[in-house]
Amino acid sequence: MRWLYTGIIFIHVLSVIASIGPYFVFFPLLKTLRTADGKMLQQSLAIFRFVVWLTKHAGHILVVSGAILWIWGGYPLLTTWIAVPVTILLGGLFFLVRAFSPTLRALEQGTIGREAAIKRLTRSTLIYLLVLTISLWFMIAKPVWW
Repeated sequence: MRWLYTGIIFIHVLSVIASIGPYFVFFPLLKTLRTADGKMLQQSLAIFRFVVWLTKHAGHILVVSGAILWIWGGYPLLTTWIAVPVTILLGGLFFLVRAFSPTLRALEQGTIGREAAIKRLTRSTLIYLLVLTISLWFMIAKPVWW
């Protein structure tokens, strides 16, 4: 059974990578959006949508594998390195769910200016990465504060 637990840890780590890593492609893509038009704009928006789709589903795997590891590992829910990231993620859930798609849709439909959309997408990317990096730090460092 140890191999199964190790396998779930591996899945959990891969889902972390897939949840965070692809967002770093947004930084050069945001620069491209400033001047892109026509086909280039559509391709850039398609990349944004794909990354959001990929990371959303990787996040589902992350949560499920994390819950399995928590239950199987027998850790108390109020352990610092479990409780704080769960609280941060639950608190940011509403932001994370709607951080990108409405802005991408508005940009595509022309109901938001390009600079305003780029500013909003940049801010959303930075907040998303900050929240996930803080949560990742807790899971790796496993601080005990109480």
